[in-house]
Amino acid sequence: MNGFLAWVAGSGVVQGLIMGLTFAYLTTVLVLNAVARSETETVNGWSAIRRAGQPGNGLLVRAALQKALPVVNVFEEAAYWTATTDDQGNRLSGEHAYRLHFPAGQLPPNDAFWSLTATDAVGYMADAPTGRASVNDHSGLVANADGSVDILLQPHRPSGAAQNWVATPSGRFKLMLRAYLPGAAIVEGRYEVPPVVRVQP
Repeated sequence: MNGFLAWVAGSGVVQGLIMGLTFAYLTTVLVLNAVARSETETVNGWSAIRRAGQPGNGLLVRAALQKALPVVNVFEEAAYWTATTDDQGNRLSGEHAYRLHFPAGQLPPNDAFWSLTATDAVGYMADAPTGRASVNDHSGLVANADGSVDILLQPHRPSGAAQNWVATPSGRFKLMLRAYLPGAAIVEGRYEVPPVVRVQP
């Protein structure tokens, strides 16, 4: 038995098996990422996967979307958008300040609630010792005179009222917007999340 194991080890079978499994794994990851990208819709810098969780998805699509959005509800129950760039296509960074401007009556329509969260580049909740890393429809957001709402995204507390402020991490970050029991405009694809615009703090 020892002689057989020594022969296997020296014959290249083990190395070939390891290389084959490695290539198979990498190929699978590339294929799943490509399928997830093909299922992703991006508007104004915000990306969403509308087919996530659909029971009619094939095995490959289900695997790809599960990798991209683990344990996610169907879009009709919870709509998710993510943004990693501003309106100019530049990566979001805590070195800058940004504004998310919702025209009057254009906050995410829903029958439950919505929330906007800043996370690190991986997706973990941002450490925001100077303020909150999330706001939602119960945060007491202050509207402008025309009924629109501006949400400020920056690492440091703004000089004015802070109700509309989301504290961002110092490095690269991303935003996640969620609407639970989304309204018809979201479900039917008519609603667009406004772009994230870089501003002077």
